[in-house]
Amino acid sequence: MATWDDVRRIALALPETTERGSHDDLPAWRVRDKMFVWERPLRRGDLEALGDAAPGGPILGVRVPDLGAKEALIADDPAVYFTTPHFDGYPSVLVRLDRIDVDELTELVTEAWYARAPKRLATAHRAENA
Repeated sequence: MATWDDVRRIALALPETTERGSHDDLPAWRVRDKMFVWERPLRRGDLEALGDAAPGGPILGVRVPDLGAKEALIADDPAVYFTTPHFDGYPSVLVRLDRIDVDELTELVTEAWYARAPKRLATAHRAENA
């Protein structure tokens, strides 16, 4: 399935994207300094909250347009998408990177970029790719 190299390639192909570490110095991708995807390993509180349902493997944090989109992704494919109490009320979803295919990852990262990019930049990118 998808890898960190796939995330990096997809994210950096989007206009004005930079790769810079998150506050934990883990890989994160930003558009005009707004983070839209990042590596997000589970922390102790996450593991305690998830219990036996806590996944292993690489975890990608992804910004989504709104809470409705987050809920729809989790409901549609809970084997890939999930959340923790840390993200309650926040428009982001966690993704089991080793369970998502590259085409779906591409769509997800691109939509995350659109959610964070300035409107003019996003509009110009959509027009170029229509």
